[in-house]
Amino acid sequence: MKNAIVTGYSSGIGEAICKILEENDFTVLKLKTRLEDSLNLEKEVKQLLKNHDLELLVNCAGLGVFKPHEEISVEKIKELIDVNLTAPILLCNLCLRALKKTKGHIINISSIEATRHSKFSALYTATKAGLRNFSLSLFEELRRSDVKVTNINPDLTKTNFFDELNFEPSSAKNAHLLPEEIAKAVINIIKFDGVITDITLRPQRLEIKKVKK
Repeated sequence: MKNAIVTGYSSGIGEAICKILEENDFTVLKLKTRLEDSLNLEKEVKQLLKNHDLELLVNCAGLGVFKPHEEISVEKIKELIDVNLTAPILLCNLCLRALKKTKGHIINISSIEATRHSKFSALYTATKAGLRNFSLSLFEELRRSDVKVTNINPDLTKTNFFDELNFEPSSAKNAHLLPEEIAKAVINIIKFDGVITDITLRPQRLEIKKVKK
């Protein structure tokens, strides 16, 4: 059995990734500390790695806000940066020595927004573009250590990510992705004989439905 740490494991893409990993002989080590709490997160990870080897780190937790930048509170700005960017960078830092021992794999779940520039997405795009570029640079750093680094950019995926937003993917079958499809891509990436450094997953059509909150 191999060990994996997966953030965002309680729902959506993270939950689907945990399920498929467990079906493929991984044990998922689930962090209990909130990702915004960097001090206690560091303590928990260090304690966990004293008792377990680590073959895989999947940074999947993410938050979104899409509105005029001046309307976003300072607290929400900090929360998005902490969860979407700071926590993955911190977890990579804390896990790297363990991953070097096993020649493991880091997979960061970014977003289609990391590859483009959309209206009302400046903050979210900044965090996800930062994560994507961190991933690509980290791969270059780690090539000689044989630690693989992959960045995944999912497009609209039908999850509870949209519960607090005023839009969601259309229910049309070919206008959204499912969490299980992202999870299948993760397994294929892990099994690939080489390194997939950056991959974008998209539905065929773009259809967004407005939702009244």
